[in-house]
Amino acid sequence: MKMDKVAGSGNDEFYTPRYAVEPILKYVEKGSIVWCPFDTEQSLFVKMLKEHGCKVISTHLANGEDFFKIEKECDYIISNPPYSCKGEVLERLFKLGKPFAMLVGVVGLFESQKRFNMFKGNAFEIMYFNKRVSYFKSYEDLKPALNPPFSSVYVCSKMLPKQIVFEEINK
Repeated sequence: MKMDKVAGSGNDEFYTPRYAVEPILKYVEKGSIVWCPFDTEQSLFVKMLKEHGCKVISTHLANGEDFFKIEKECDYIISNPPYSCKGEVLERLFKLGKPFAMLVGVVGLFESQKRFNMFKGNAFEIMYFNKRVSYFKSYEDLKPALNPPFSSVYVCSKMLPKQIVFEEINK
């Protein structure tokens, strides 16, 4: 089920709270270059990675920067991609071959033959949380706009020390 259907809205532009960005930071080397391909300068991924000591390149479709048509020189690619195209995003990330971490809903992640084959043919890691992530719709109001009926995980490649990592988040 698409996140926009779950949320009852016309799009799947939902933003990630600080507590869901924090767990991935310990796996990102300070001083590295991070491309956040679905983020504006307001994004907490962008802000927190900069606070962590990284150089951050943020791109967003609203600024005419289409992830599927551009590529940036970077050490890592980290973001919360649009829910409706997470499979295509992951497919492109595996082809790019850079270390990445994408925060995605776990529902349907492995449920198509195409995705099954994609994951089977690529090395990846998963970061599971102890609680569900509640996303928000506006940087002016950081209150959760969505308490999804599914869990979110980071799907990563070349970032985590083992294939499954468990992290606790404090909402």
